[in-house]
Amino acid sequence: MAGPLAGKRIVLGVCGSIAAYKAADLASRLVREGARVDALLTRSATNFVAPLTFRSLTNRPVPVDMFALDSETAEEHVALARAADAVVIAPATATMLGRIVLGLAEDMVSLTAIASTAPLLVAPAMDAQMWAHPAVAANVATLRSRGVTFAGPEEGRLASGHSGLGRMAEPATIVQALKAMLGRAGGDLAGRRIVVTAGGTREPVDPVRYISNHSSGKMGYAIAEAARDRGADVTLVTSVKTMAEPYGTLRVDVSTAQEMLEATRAACQGADAVIMAAAVADFRPAGPAEHKIKKRDVGGSYSIAMEETPNILKELASLPVVRIGFAAESRDLLANAREKLLARGLPLIAANDVTAEGSGFGSDTNAVTFLYADGRVEPLPLLPKYEVAGELLNRLLPLLREAR
Repeated sequence: MAGPLAGKRIVLGVCGSIAAYKAADLASRLVREGARVDALLTRSATNFVAPLTFRSLTNRPVPVDMFALDSETAEEHVALARAADAVVIAPATATMLGRIVLGLAEDMVSLTAIASTAPLLVAPAMDAQMWAHPAVAANVATLRSRGVTFAGPEEGRLASGHSGLGRMAEPATIVQALKAMLGRAGGDLAGRRIVVTAGGTREPVDPVRYISNHSSGKMGYAIAEAARDRGADVTLVTSVKTMAEPYGTLRVDVSTAQEMLEATRAACQGADAVIMAAAVADFRPAGPAEHKIKKRDVGGSYSIAMEETPNILKELASLPVVRIGFAAESRDLLANAREKLLARGLPLIAANDVTAEGSGFGSDTNAVTFLYADGRVEPLPLLPKYEVAGELLNRLLPLLREAR
């Protein structure tokens, strides 16, 4: 399955900033994502990076002079602007922000940005004092009000040697911001609110120990990212705190099954769907100890009384959301998944055998079988988890339409 940037035409404007070297990495990343990249440089940008660098990375001409006689077309800026699916300016200087606000087309970058109706993303880069200046702040507010998307700036070391807010966002972050922007602009889940759960819950035995499972949360995170790329407003309810949430999503941290229930129920208010990819503990200690349990206090053995945790999908049944579950099994995959599907009253469940190679906890791939309430069974081959997420969302779409 092609990624969300495959086949997209991206205009990359590069301004005169020391951060311009990062733009080369950004161009390379966009090309690897399958995008067709047209890089444009301001004259001042060529003091930091050479046009040949971007021509080598993109295999495309790199216009600098808007009056050059060797342009591809007589009105190259208009041709690029019309063809673009998105315009990205990284780094975007204070001067460039001001030009776009005022409609001053004084170079190929501002000219093309103003001539385009495509979504515009800017990644500012400047000294912290410049970023905080009232004139720059006013320009930023104006651009935001016009629908321009900002990636950064970030806190960090600046060219002046000082640290502060003004450092250009990292290229990987800008790519994620671009995917999110394009999803909101035309994705098939644009305007939808999706709740995703991820990770294994942790049920305390005492203040030191807990009962959990091997879930890494990767499947839930992949679903959250894929839903964001298709325009959804995503809330990720997760027990996994070791991975950064996908850019542009809202992460809600929880630990126990009870906390996940409460956070998911709250997130589902006004949502269209909930996808329960989390591995929620079925049982928890009935009475967690107030203090650490010591060997000397319990003798040679110790038993823990257990009780059932709340069934989150069942608890959410009264809410007007489409509910999709996961069934991670080690035997009798289809029978156990079908039982869970019917017991929870779900329209769809994704089942996977955690003992199968490449499909267990912590892997970057998964082989799932979709089971439907009408009896259909649809197996998928082993795929990267992002692609599995895409297939799941493809099947969510008709369920959302039916729920209207």
